[in-house]
Amino acid sequence: MQDFVKILGLKHRREVAGKSAIFSGEHFVLEETDWYLLNLFRLWWHYGISFLRLQMWVEEVMEKFMRIYKYQAHGYAFSSLEELLRSLGGEAFVNMTQRSVAESLLEVGVTQRFVDDVIAAVLRSSYGQSVLVPAFAGAMSLAGAQGSTWAVEGGNKLVCSGLLKLTKANVISARVTGISLHSSEGRALYQVHYESPEGQGSAFYDLVVLTTPLHPSRSNFTFDNFDPPIADLPGAFQPSVTSVVHGYLNSSYFGFPDPKLFPFTSILTTDTPELFFHAMDNICPVNISAAFRRKQPQEAAVWRVLSPRPLDKPQLKTLFRSYYSVQVAEWPTYPRYDAAKALPPVVLHESLFYLSGVEWVASSMEMTAVAAKNVALLAYNRWHQQLDKIDQKDLMHKVKTEL
Repeated sequence: MQDFVKILGLKHRREVAGKSAIFSGEHFVLEETDWYLLNLFRLWWHYGISFLRLQMWVEEVMEKFMRIYKYQAHGYAFSSLEELLRSLGGEAFVNMTQRSVAESLLEVGVTQRFVDDVIAAVLRSSYGQSVLVPAFAGAMSLAGAQGSTWAVEGGNKLVCSGLLKLTKANVISARVTGISLHSSEGRALYQVHYESPEGQGSAFYDLVVLTTPLHPSRSNFTFDNFDPPIADLPGAFQPSVTSVVHGYLNSSYFGFPDPKLFPFTSILTTDTPELFFHAMDNICPVNISAAFRRKQPQEAAVWRVLSPRPLDKPQLKTLFRSYYSVQVAEWPTYPRYDAAKALPPVVLHESLFYLSGVEWVASSMEMTAVAAKNVALLAYNRWHQQLDKIDQKDLMHKVKTEL
């Protein structure tokens, strides 16, 4: 994603300072301050060295994950998610998709209390799920929670629209309804059927990349003439609701009767049955001028509330003293990680590739970008019969000898 931003001449959005806290439903179990050393002391006081053990674990995972950028820079690709993971961290990385993040962290010495308070809060705000999500997905989420995330000035959507324009792609504004297999001169040929406001149509392609999830709850098109047939993949997606509320925060609910004294701009939550929301934060516009300032806690501000279900009026009244408007978006955001154990395939047919399976390893824009480049390299290498660039072992040694 960083490379895309540079290529397109975009800028990182200016960050606006703000403090976070973790809410249990009754009180804040952990509060961030303006002083870094005080924050470290509080973590140590409450959780011992669990924070350091977590940081070491995440850094080890991320250091190995970063190898993918070197591999891809040298044109290497992988025909399955398992092979990609093995090239980065061996069987340990594959196993991280099959065991929970809680189990992995407890194994390296992180305390149960730290898992229940901090890890659960981070995963609820990112995936809307519990500490039972797979360890690899959990590591990616926890890495992002350590302050390394960023946004694009003008909105992250500028990356997508900019890349589309840069490639000069011929975009057909239509909904794909199915793919049928044909052949031409011994090669597979794919007929993609679609519907548009102008009516039905189709086109033939040598290579096809599917980016829509192939799961019963998300997939609504057919595959014809494939033998064996391509079936729906197991698993389901986690429904998520984002409510953007312009209003006055009810700070009393969080233990601050005087709203002027409420210091937090981001509120995470523990896995408490009584809590009806996962997280909420005071959001900033996509363009931030030098003169921009956050609203004072007693002023009306724009808050984003993440929840498993749409908020009803009593719940909105619990979080806000009053509000001007509520905009709601509900969609199946992330895979429900306890719904399937096997990773989806990358290759569905000879030159028919599947991109969205990477979400079952970890779901983020960066993971999707990595998976997209892998599919592009895989398709190129297979088409040109460069098989020595696919699923190679001991790639770290190969890359060093190529330098």
